[in-house]
Amino acid sequence: MWIVKLGGSLAHDLRLVPWLAMLAELGGGRVTVVPGGGIFADAVRNSQQHWRFADLPAHNMAVLAMAQTAHLFHALEPRLALAADEDGIRRTLHAGQPALWLPSMVLRDAPDLLTSWEVTSDSLALWLARLLNAERLVVVKACKLLPGSSLAQLGADGVLDARFDQWSRDAPFPIEVVDADAVEAMRDALLGGTSARPPVAAPLPASALAGSGGGRQRGARTRRKPAP
Repeated sequence: MWIVKLGGSLAHDLRLVPWLAMLAELGGGRVTVVPGGGIFADAVRNSQQHWRFADLPAHNMAVLAMAQTAHLFHALEPRLALAADEDGIRRTLHAGQPALWLPSMVLRDAPDLLTSWEVTSDSLALWLARLLNAERLVVVKACKLLPGSSLAQLGADGVLDARFDQWSRDAPFPIEVVDADAVEAMRDALLGGTSARPPVAAPLPASALAGSGGGRQRGARTRRKPAP
């Protein structure tokens, strides 16, 4: 199973529709889409800056911003089935549908490692990929990426959040960061049914890969949070 995180910045980008259609067409039983917060998360940041409230409610509001983006994606592509938790995602995939994560399971009653602006939907996608023992995580960005950029460099440039690089280092699956022009390369990778690394990474302006640390252990189900 692949996790594909679509950045919230795609919400006003014409390339969003081909991505959603491609994932709906080819992702049945195989792909879980994670939405970014986008303009809805920006509204949370602005509100917190104005009212100076704590990061815990800001985190929950940002999660709800991701949920708004999920509903937007679903409105544009109803073949993506909304799923709110691990069981719902697994049921959706087992039914042969592509899942679209409605991330209520990461709402929090008390502060923890996730309740910080250093953690955005990028790291939440990584968190979900670990939880579900994903085979691959693909993070799709609207911006252009410099060729050969590492995850650390993408974090330093603000393309990925501040925690992503550290939390990704022992990930038991490949991680790719691609720009939104990669939709056809991603289509080819899904049609090939093999590793996405050669077809996705080779033709792209940039791709950042984290070491896989070995193949996914089938049958194992872990509930690990990213390491601090």
